Amino acid sequence: MRRFTRTLVAAALTATVVAGTAGWASGSSQQPVTGVPVGTVEWRADGLPDPARMTPGQTAAYFGSLSPRRQRELAAAHPTVVGNLDGAPLALRYAANARTTGTRFAGQQVLAYDPRGRGQAVLVYGDLAKAAHVAVLVPGSDIDAGNLAPLTRKATALREATGGRTAVVAWAGYTTPVGVGLDAATGDLAEAGAGRLSRFTEGLAAVGAAEPSVFCHSYGSVVCGIAAPAIEARDLVVLGSPGMRADTASALGTTARVWAAKDPTDWIDRVPHVRVAGLGHGTDPTAPEFGARRIAAGDALGHDGYFAPGTESLRAFAAIAEGDVR
Repeated sequence: MRRFTRTLVAAALTATVVAGTAGWASGSSQQPVTGVPVGTVEWRADGLPDPARMTPGQTAAYFGSLSPRRQRELAAAHPTVVGNLDGAPLALRYAANARTTGTRFAGQQVLAYDPRGRGQAVLVYGDLAKAAHVAVLVPGSDIDAGNLAPLTRKATALREATGGRTAVVAWAGYTTPVGVGLDAATGDLAEAGAGRLSRFTEGLAAVGAAEPSVFCHSYGSVVCGIAAPAIEARDLVVLGSPGMRADTASALGTTARVWAAKDPTDWIDRVPHVRVAGLGHGTDPTAPEFGARRIAAGDALGHDGYFAPGTESLRAFAAIAEGDVR
C-alpha cells in the first residue's frame, strides 16, 4: 500500500511539473557519492590518519602540526585526499587539486574535486582566507563537474554585485538529481548532500574563514533544510524552493537567519508543497506561516533568474552576503 501511495504521489508531482514547465520532465535515478576521498586506501597504507575518523577541526590541527615542507609532500603524494579534506589549509588544497584537475578548471581555485559518478567540484571566487564575508551557493538539479556553468554564472554575478568584496564558493559538492523525477521528489540525495555541506561549513570554520551566508537554490534548499541544524552559517537563503522538509523556519533548528525568495513566474510555484509517503518537501518557505524573512524577487523571471544582474533579488542577496541588513 505504501509503495502504491508513493507511486500515485510521484505521478501527481511529476504531472504538475510537466504542466508548469512546458512539458519538461525527466529524470534517472542517481546514487549519491559519499564517504572518504578517492585515494584514501593509499593514504592509510602510508600510516596517515584515517579521514573517516577526523573532524575538520582535527584535520586542521593535524596539518598545523606539520612543517610546510611535509604538508607539500603530502599534497604531492596524495593530491586526491589532501584536496578534499575539509579542515586542511586552503592553499594546500588548491595546489593539490591543481595537480588532480590540470587544465579542466583553468584559472579557477578548486577547493574540492571528486571524479566519481557525474563528478563534484567546489570552486572559489575571491580570497576565501582573508575575505570579511563569504557566500556559499548550493545548486539544485543537473549540476555536476561537467555542468557547472549555471552555478558559476550565479557565483560570479553575486561576487560582482558585492563589488568583489565577498568571497563566493560555488559548491557543487553533492550528487544532484537529474531532471525532474523521483530523485527530485524525495530527500535521499538531499540527505547525502546535507552531511557533505555541514562538514564543508565546519571545515571553513576550522581554517578561520568568515562565517558564510549560504544560498540554496531549488533542490539545494532541501539539502540546506536537512543540514540546517549542523550548518555553521550566518544566513540561510533559499530561492525557488520546493520546501525544506520543515514546517516552519524555527523547526529547522538553526541559529542562522532564514530568508526566502520566489518569483511569481517560477514554475516551482506549481509544485505541491506537500509531504506524503516520503515524497514532496513540505511547506513553501515563502509562505507567511513558515516564518522566513521574505526577499522581493518580482523581476527574477523564472526559476533560474534570481541572480540575473540588475534584479532586486540579486541586490538583496548581495546586501545579505555583505551583512548590510538586519
